[in-house]
Amino acid sequence: MNLNKYLDVNPEVATALAAGKPVVALESTIISHGMPYPQNVETALAVEQIIRDNGAVPATIAIIGGRLKAGLSPEEIEYFGKKGLGITKASRRDLAVICARGMDGATTVTTTMIIAHMAGIKVFATGGIGGVHRGAETTMDISADLEELGQTPVMVVCAGAKSILDLGLTLEYLETKGVPVIGYGTSELPAFYTRESGFGVDYRVDTPAELAAIFKASHEMGLKSGMLVTNPIPEEFAMPKAVIDAAIDKAIGECNEKGIKGKETTPFLLARVSELTGGDSLSSNIRLVFNNAKVAALTAVEFCK
Repeated sequence: MNLNKYLDVNPEVATALAAGKPVVALESTIISHGMPYPQNVETALAVEQIIRDNGAVPATIAIIGGRLKAGLSPEEIEYFGKKGLGITKASRRDLAVICARGMDGATTVTTTMIIAHMAGIKVFATGGIGGVHRGAETTMDISADLEELGQTPVMVVCAGAKSILDLGLTLEYLETKGVPVIGYGTSELPAFYTRESGFGVDYRVDTPAELAAIFKASHEMGLKSGMLVTNPIPEEFAMPKAVIDAAIDKAIGECNEKGIKGKETTPFLLARVSELTGGDSLSSNIRLVFNNAKVAALTAVEFCK
């Protein structure tokens, strides 16, 4: 474990890692920017419980007072949930500034991967990853998540990339970066709220044991890239593709009209899609995170065997 001078590893997490027990990282942007209080805190604690129920130790990752945290206490999760949008969303470029200034930071997929890797945590569960935005050929708006997946050896279990993105270009970018895109129980890339996207994955895998074996092989070969596991939202919580696509197209149109750009884009689109679907997309979002946490925990258990 890298005892980085800016890193605090929660005692329970440190004990599990030292004993070679399974640990699953969780991000904190979903708490601060993903949903309102107190639903955000309830969801975060429920996700941690799902990981425990499936045999692993949860490590919610965040930055508090300039300290990189691998594992939060319930009190720290409550603090994060209450402060909400008042917390800076932290990507790789923000880390040094936030730490040097003693600020709080909500970790995205990118920064959760970085801090998990520092702490020695191999598996991370999230909702969806960022990707190549629609129109990126002119805006160059490409999520830092894709770069991180290309250079940080952490397995990311997600429900695919959000369909607010250009999924075809996102897959092309991941291929360039040498990141395997694996479908868990599917040969099609899930699109977050829906189980189908029309795009294929690189490989289909049907068991946590095989996911762990592939990641272990990558690890032992010294491959520096991460591994993307795309786990479709359970059938009963999936949204009809036509409904979600119509809401996304409307939200993107409004986003362009308002001139919203950069790191404000995704939070605006997700909030607007939630409004347009009468909150259905938010409940789908919570369910798919629960599902990813379970698969991540089962895979971490297999990896540690």
